[in-house]
Amino acid sequence: MRIIFKQPSYLNQSTMPNNIRNSTFKTKNNNNFPVEDFFNNVFDSLQDYSIFTIDTNFKINSWNTGATKIFKYEQNEIINSHFEIIFTDEDKENGVPALELNTALESGKAVDNRWHIRKDGSKFYAQGQVFPVKSVSGEVIGFVKILRDLTESKRTDEAINKYIEDLEELIAHKDKILAILSHDLRSPLARMISITDYLLSEFDSIEPVEFKTLLKHLNKSVKDELNMLDYLLEWARIKYVSQVFTPSHIDIYPYVMKAFATFQASASENKIKLENRINESTIVYADGKMLLSVFQNILSNAIRHSKEGGIVSISSYKRDNDVVVVIKDNGSGMSIAAAQNLFIPKLESLVSSRKENQGAGIGMLLTKSSVETNGGKIWVESSEGNGTSFYFSLPVNKPEPKDIGEDKSDFSDLIATG
Repeated sequence: MRIIFKQPSYLNQSTMPNNIRNSTFKTKNNNNFPVEDFFNNVFDSLQDYSIFTIDTNFKINSWNTGATKIFKYEQNEIINSHFEIIFTDEDKENGVPALELNTALESGKAVDNRWHIRKDGSKFYAQGQVFPVKSVSGEVIGFVKILRDLTESKRTDEAINKYIEDLEELIAHKDKILAILSHDLRSPLARMISITDYLLSEFDSIEPVEFKTLLKHLNKSVKDELNMLDYLLEWARIKYVSQVFTPSHIDIYPYVMKAFATFQASASENKIKLENRINESTIVYADGKMLLSVFQNILSNAIRHSKEGGIVSISSYKRDNDVVVVIKDNGSGMSIAAAQNLFIPKLESLVSSRKENQGAGIGMLLTKSSVETNGGKIWVESSEGNGTSFYFSLPVNKPEPKDIGEDKSDFSDLIATG
C-alpha cells in the first residue's frame, strides 16, 4: 500500500513535508531506507485492520493488505471505486456514507459500528473510524478510514452473555419448581393423607357408599398429582437437559395425526370432531418430540373445554420464513385477562389453573417453552363463549444467528493528530 492522495490541482502541498518525505535512515544492513516507504510499510503490515484512504471525490485511492484480507477486494479491483461500495444497500439509502464523512469533517473523526459488505456480498460486523486528512495549509485533501472486523469477538461475547442469561433463567426456573412443589403438590398430598388416615381409623364403621366416595376422590387426586409431576418432569427435562433438543427438517402432518390418535377416544366419547387441515409435506425446522408435546398439550386443553358436538381443527399457513399453526376450537373460550396471563409463570395462576384444569397452567408454560426453544412464538385469541384459537410459529429452516451488539473501541491512537 502506498498512500498517495489525489489532491486538488491548485494545491501543491503534500501530506508529508518534503524534508521528511525525502529523508532516509540506515537499516541494520547499512542500507538507506526512505521514511515515506517506512510509513507505507507500517500501514501495510497492520493486517488485522483495514486501512484505506478516500480522495475529495469520495473515491478510494489507497488500500492496505488488511483491507484486502477483510473485504476480499484486491487493490487493483477497488482503487477508484466509490466509498459507498463497502456499505449495505440500507445504509446507502439512508445516506450513511455521506453522514460519516460529514461527521468526520465537523468533529475531527467519526466512529461507527455497523454491518459492511465484502466482495462476495457477505456481511460482517465492524467497528470503524474515519478521519479527515489535511495538507500543511489546513485544506482537507481526503479521508482515512480504519476498520476492524468484530464479528467473531462479538459472537464470543454474545455467547458468554447468553450463557449468563441461561444460568439466571435456570436459577429462576428452579425456584419456580420448588415453589410449585411446595404449594401446589404438598397441599393435595396432605389431603390424601387425611383421607387415608380417616379410612384406616374408621374402617369398621364407614358405610360402603361413603367408603366408595372417598376412594373415588382419593383415586382422582392421585391421578391429578401424577399428571402434575409428569408436566414438571417434562418442563425440567427441556430446561436442564440440552442434549435432548435435536431439531431437524420434519413434516408436521404425521405429528398432528399422532396427537389425534392419543385423544381420539376422549374426543369421540364427547362427540367432538378432530380435523387435520394441514397439508402433507408441510416442513418446519423443529424437534419432533417437542412438537408432538406442543400438539398434545394444546389439544388436551381444547378438548377439555369444547362443547359436546364441537370441532377442534388444526390448520397452518406460511408467513415469511415461518409456518404458523392454528389450533381452533368452538368451546367455552376464556376472558381477555385469562388469555393475557396464560403464558405468564406466576405461582398463583399455576395454582388456580391446577385446581380448575388438572395441570393446564403447567402445560401451557411447557408448550410456550417448547415453541420458543425451537425458535418460534406462541399466542392465543379467545373470547368467552366463542371458543379459542392457539397460534404458534416455527421456522422453515435453521434460524440464523442473531445480530450482534456494538463495540466502542477507539482507534485514535493509530492516527497521528495535531
